[in-house]
Amino acid sequence: MVAVLHVAPRTAAPEAVAAWLAALAHDYSADERASFAAAFDYARGRTGDAAMADGEAALDRALGAATILTGLKLDADSIRGALLIGLPVAGAFDAEDVRARFGADVATLVAGVARMGDIRAAAGTGDKDERAAQAENLRKMLLAMVEDIRVVLIKLAERTQALRTLMGGDPALRARTAREVQDLFAPLANRLGVWQLKWELEDLSLRALEPATYKAIAQMLDERRLDRERYIRDVVATLKQELKAAGIAAEVTGRPKHIYSIYDKMRRKQAGIESLYDIRAVRILVDSVRDCYTALGLVHHLWTPLAREFDDYIAKPKANNYRSLHTAVTGPEGKSLEVQIRTWEMHQHSEYGVASHWRYKEGGGRGVRHDPTFDEKIAWLRQVLDWKDAVADSGDWLSAFKESLFTDSIYVLTPQGKVIDLPRGATPVDFAYSVHTGLGHRCRGAKVDGQMVPLNYRLANGQQVEIVAAKQGGPSRDWLNAELGYVHSNRARAKVRQWFKAQQHEATVAQGRALVERELSRLGQTALKLDAVAAKAGFDKADDFFAAFARDDINSRQVQTAILAVAQPEAAHAQTAEPEVATRQSKAAGAGGGILVVGVDRLLTGLARCCKPAPPDPIVGFVTRGKGVTIHRAACSNVTRMRAAQPERLIAADWGVPRDEVFPVDIVVEAMDRQGLLRDISEVLSREKINVTAANTLTRNFHVRMAFTIEVKSLDVLKRALALVRDVKGVLAAGRR
Repeated sequence: MVAVLHVAPRTAAPEAVAAWLAALAHDYSADERASFAAAFDYARGRTGDAAMADGEAALDRALGAATILTGLKLDADSIRGALLIGLPVAGAFDAEDVRARFGADVATLVAGVARMGDIRAAAGTGDKDERAAQAENLRKMLLAMVEDIRVVLIKLAERTQALRTLMGGDPALRARTAREVQDLFAPLANRLGVWQLKWELEDLSLRALEPATYKAIAQMLDERRLDRERYIRDVVATLKQELKAAGIAAEVTGRPKHIYSIYDKMRRKQAGIESLYDIRAVRILVDSVRDCYTALGLVHHLWTPLAREFDDYIAKPKANNYRSLHTAVTGPEGKSLEVQIRTWEMHQHSEYGVASHWRYKEGGGRGVRHDPTFDEKIAWLRQVLDWKDAVADSGDWLSAFKESLFTDSIYVLTPQGKVIDLPRGATPVDFAYSVHTGLGHRCRGAKVDGQMVPLNYRLANGQQVEIVAAKQGGPSRDWLNAELGYVHSNRARAKVRQWFKAQQHEATVAQGRALVERELSRLGQTALKLDAVAAKAGFDKADDFFAAFARDDINSRQVQTAILAVAQPEAAHAQTAEPEVATRQSKAAGAGGGILVVGVDRLLTGLARCCKPAPPDPIVGFVTRGKGVTIHRAACSNVTRMRAAQPERLIAADWGVPRDEVFPVDIVVEAMDRQGLLRDISEVLSREKINVTAANTLTRNFHVRMAFTIEVKSLDVLKRALALVRDVKGVLAAGRR
């Protein structure tokens, strides 16, 4: 059932608070209790009648949280911090004043709890999968944000107190709070190993969300309570007697069973309560690990162990460093019985988890015990919150983990409370693209925690980001300039590039469509379907057909042939679909060079305009109907189609002996548009004595694409020219098409 650690005053009346402080005399010194009273009076004077979001008085919530933490025996700073958590709620938190009165640690704790409160509402929204993902990000975010892990402990105590209060309040508010606790805070308490709070948070959440299930399990347990208590008393007596006879100092008790754990096992095992082995359970506490295994042997000697129901969490601890031996046996009367065996130190950690590192020395002074390995414990704590099933066995895992944990990611919030995981160094532009690609394209400004910031502002953990977006529009090319720092993530950079590429493609398609429509008009075939014409030209999509025509990948003759094939199928049968060529008479090898067609002499040859081959390109010949041999580059896409359809018409060809002639070649230049760009490129080509026979430019959003047809003697001349063009200011790329 639910475990209650301490009983908080029902009201914040001075006499009730005084009685509460007096009850702490065993665990806290007089000076510490006086500081608690001072903190409470300070909070009372500044919070007044302020209430939490769920309606409970801020002062009562703070006192309840502090009471829970005294049950965990946390240090005095944690208790003082808990007593002051109502200050930010009331708008009365003065960090400098709190630091001066109660110390820097207390001020840090109060501020940290307030920051956690700002993001906690995000965990309970969305469907199951989305909620689980958000809860995981939140847990990581919380640990990445806090400077002191005690902040998380105080927040867990505050949420526990909130659920206790809400159990008799508004059902809708209770359910919303319980869902948040079940998604975020109960798993967090589990990973911290603070079992006392974990069980209560889980039981109260189940009671709020599934009251009928909770009541049914409680009734089943109550019906068997007397019989179970008698059975446990007999088992405890037997174990004490046997352990004493074996010379083992031990404490044996019945182990309380929590309703949520029964519910969870019934759900996971798809079984009824009668089939659970650990409804009847005892716990043995001993002084050493050796005694643990000795006691285990004694238990197995007394009763028959059940197969596959033994877990050695001492040899292999859980992810949260939980250590214990668990075994299930067939006990007296043939009933199943679970036995847990652990040392006192293991028990302290299992009950209080990381909180045990702030507990007081047993029988010593009242100062706080400082664990010399505290930093390593915190590093471990952060690791288990990263949801690994087990810690690494390697001895150097801790140092490596300290260097890498949370160095690569930050966690920020949308205005709706959704957690966004971004790479460290991310900007509002990265955030916008992570939320939605469209939002990234239209991003024009950003607010971080309510304040306007530049778009190259570097975000930090826990900040809330709101994007100011235009109704329409696209990204700026400045975002791709790494020196300006607008974009950090690879995802955002890829989306920006993709947008500009799409815009360029759309412009090319529009230009090609206009050219095709002009051909249709000239041939008097404006009623034809463009998809059909594209299909006849060998393209699956009309847009690809338009783009190819605009880029001169196909020529006017091919487009005209496709149009006529759709309009007049019989007449088109006589048309040739061969690429248009610029023809010249070839010469035999013995006559001084030229293109050599293997096995044939003195043929009419021509260079294909679709790929414009030039020495020393690998080439192949295609025998046309009535126009001799068309010479293509071996890698030409048209050759690929010809090889599949009419391989017998392809013949080998070579350039033969070089001679003094030039060859047309298409090149494409991508650049940022500026005044004088075309002039500078033309000057480069002119200095290289390269003739330009055609030029076409397309400008959009300060980006220009230039297509040139030039005449060169060889590819070496072309490579040199392209290298010089790339050096022109503003040129992004230059290459052969």
